Amino acid sequence: MKQNYDDQLLDTINFLKNDWDQAVQTEQAVSETDNHLFAQTMLTKQKYMFMYRQARKRNIKNDRIQPSVYEN
Repeated sequence: MKQNYDDQLLDTINFLKNDWDQAVQTEQAVSETDNHLFAQTMLTKQKYMFMYRQARKRNIKNDRIQPSVYEN
């Protein structure tokens, strides 16, 4: 059962990382960023970081987390 929850957590982390990357790309592509767009990008980052910290607390070991995670 723990393995199932760990797998779901890893799937969620990968989804949130993709969502965060997309938000950053959108922010960079828009010539005039506003506070709302910046706030949305920061919110997606914080969602990702929260789930990533949860995985670290659970000591999940795997090779499924994207390599770009370690760059940010």
